Amino acid sequence: KLIGATNRIDILDPAILRPGRFDRIIEVPMPSFEARIQIFKIHTRKMSVAEDVDFKELASLTEGASGADIKAIVTEAGMFAIRTDRTRVTREDFLKAMEKVLKKSVRAEPKGVMFV
Repeated sequence: KLIGATNRIDILDPAILRPGRFDRIIEVPMPSFEARIQIFKIHTRKMSVAEDVDFKELASLTEGASGADIKAIVTEAGMFAIRTDRTRVTREDFLKAMEKVLKKSVRAEPKGVMFV
């Protein structure tokens, strides 16, 4: 048995995807708006979050982000709060974390390029 995984199915050689090569092809899409809200809630469950944090706003600002991106945003927001010696994570921490994490992930995946 062999398991293969890719996040760039669009650049695979069509011969690899011919019938009989894989028993199943399972697509895991990017999370929806509601899913992103739940992912934020899961990763902030044990975190002290300020009153000004709105998970719906955060979810709308992270369209196209993966679950891993959201986890990185939450972790980085917590680090921003720790660096300034605060016990609560604020909306501003999340916004700065989004800028840092999403800018990095966009830069890391150039469109249509297999090797850089």
